[in-house]
Amino acid sequence: MPPVRTKGLGKPKNAKKTIGRIISYMGKFKALWLLVLLCVLVSSGASVIGSYLIKPAINNYILPMFKTLAEGGSLEDIGPLMLSFGKLLIGVLILFLLGVFASWSNQRLMLYISTKTLFTIRTDLFNRLEKLPIKFYDGHTHGELMSRFTNDTDTLREMMSQTIPQLFSSTITVLGVLVMMIVLSPLLTILVLFTMFLIFQLIKVIGKKSANAFRANQEAIGKVNGFIEEMIEGQKVIKVFNHESIAKNEFASLNENLRKAGTDAMTYGGVMGPVTNNLSHAQYAIIAIISSAIMILGQSKAGLLNWFTGMLDIGTIAAFLQYTRSFSQPIGMMSMQANSVLNALAGAERIFGIIDEEEEVDQGKYTLVNAYEAQEKNGNEKLVQSFGKTGEWAWKNPADSSLHKLRGEVVFDHVTFVYRPEKTVLHDVTIHAKPGMKIALVGSTGSGKTTTINLLTRFYDVPAENGKITYDGIPLNEISKDALRKSLGMVQQDTHLFTGTIKDNIRYGNLDASDSQIYEAAKLANADHFIRHLPEGYDTVITGDGSSLSQGQRQLLSIARAAVANPPVLILDEATSSIDTRTEKMIEKGMDGLMKGRTSFVIAHRLSTVRNADEIIVLEHGKIIERGTHDQLIAAKGRYYFLYTGNRISLDE
Repeated sequence: MPPVRTKGLGKPKNAKKTIGRIISYMGKFKALWLLVLLCVLVSSGASVIGSYLIKPAINNYILPMFKTLAEGGSLEDIGPLMLSFGKLLIGVLILFLLGVFASWSNQRLMLYISTKTLFTIRTDLFNRLEKLPIKFYDGHTHGELMSRFTNDTDTLREMMSQTIPQLFSSTITVLGVLVMMIVLSPLLTILVLFTMFLIFQLIKVIGKKSANAFRANQEAIGKVNGFIEEMIEGQKVIKVFNHESIAKNEFASLNENLRKAGTDAMTYGGVMGPVTNNLSHAQYAIIAIISSAIMILGQSKAGLLNWFTGMLDIGTIAAFLQYTRSFSQPIGMMSMQANSVLNALAGAERIFGIIDEEEEVDQGKYTLVNAYEAQEKNGNEKLVQSFGKTGEWAWKNPADSSLHKLRGEVVFDHVTFVYRPEKTVLHDVTIHAKPGMKIALVGSTGSGKTTTINLLTRFYDVPAENGKITYDGIPLNEISKDALRKSLGMVQQDTHLFTGTIKDNIRYGNLDASDSQIYEAAKLANADHFIRHLPEGYDTVITGDGSSLSQGQRQLLSIARAAVANPPVLILDEATSSIDTRTEKMIEKGMDGLMKGRTSFVIAHRLSTVRNADEIIVLEHGKIIERGTHDQLIAAKGRYYFLYTGNRISLDE
């Protein structure tokens, strides 16, 4: 098998390209984006206008009312002012409610856009995974691929549903506030920008240390989680070899590293907020003091100073201070979103990396058709009558639509295969499996048995210059992969069951199978007895890859699944490895009945299971070193004799 490779990314390699891809997905909702823009403009506009109304509220109403009362006026004298002030407050309330509604609508719209976008991305990702060749999965761990659907999509969801709306709204707000600040006082605006620059320099230093601390914390979390998962899965081995104390010490060390990393991360993360807030308060106080001083100086020395600073009064200062707060908060928020944006872009890049993987190439044109249906359409009765037990299916030639009987004849013609250039896995392998023959492949681990099956199923294709494989005389790469795999039934050593009923798991081999066919297949695999003793029989629901069943029971269900498919060619890859000897004997007749009339390829380490094979092929280091029947190979006293008996006499090493 090819080496497993894993890859992790901390930052996006091409942020610009990744952002473009995200925009292309989110850009499908153009009408909603216009509504989002409208909502942001209304929300930000309400905030900006509301802050500006502080100036007339103080200058035109509050101060005149207090002045009138101070000069001995009565409530009746300030009645008109109070009425106008009340109207202003109602207007501000309406403006505030409008801004709240626009902000709520914006969040709802962005939530809808982000969830629909993620739905599309997850669909594209899963569909691509279904189209990728087996060699892709051989090169990536399951955990690595699962993280695309969990961690990476989660960071992307957070960015699209929270970060993007915040950045969008904050940008509009900052621009609007900046314009109003310049209108009120250019000098104070320059002062605010200067203090913000100083604040950002400090935040940049803290942020860099915080990012490093959080990165170290995430690495420590990954190590702890990986160690825990490994220890839970290996509890039997740990207990058998009394490894508990060592495991505890290793965990204590990793846990201590996590504690230190977590402390640093939380320290810097906790410092960022208070520092930013305190600096904002300090900036607020500085602007208040300076603006008040300018106002006092301006009242005594009018002229050029008033022209440069703006006509400062109490209302203007109050409005400007509110703008100062409104200006610093969004910018601080945007700066704190930088890490989440980078993480999300890195996750998106990993997702798009899989979506951009090349699909499994299939140039095969021959298809598999039902001969009886073809007879009804074309009147080809002679062809149907000539079919035997497995003759229900036929190959359809794409050139002239002619039908060729599916017989199950497989030929490996001088096949050489490599996964990597530096290592040849199969060397000049020739196998001729005639229809109905049982071919057994035996040999040491890594001898090339599984690779032979991988080539037959077209999980990997043989280059034209390295020999060829034919199926009923048709070059294997000219048969479509769907049709080819439909004609093959496979029972693997590592069984896999799906969440669902026992009946559904057996029916997975043939979705059109009736209940009676499922029962017959289970009886043939000797699984019917234990199934009927389950709480709900065939309707018992299994989860977690059948964790409630024994390994042998799961293997029996896998055999039943292959039986219900009724394929013309069977591949048994250590199909009875997890079944005890007694059960193995009980299902031998059933397995023989299943293989009768069908071409079968059997990989087995229990050589007792292949004694009745028509031909036993012994592989070592990718080469066929012996072939023949069981009796012939025993008589030869070669490699097979040693594998079968353990006797090294006459063994040529």
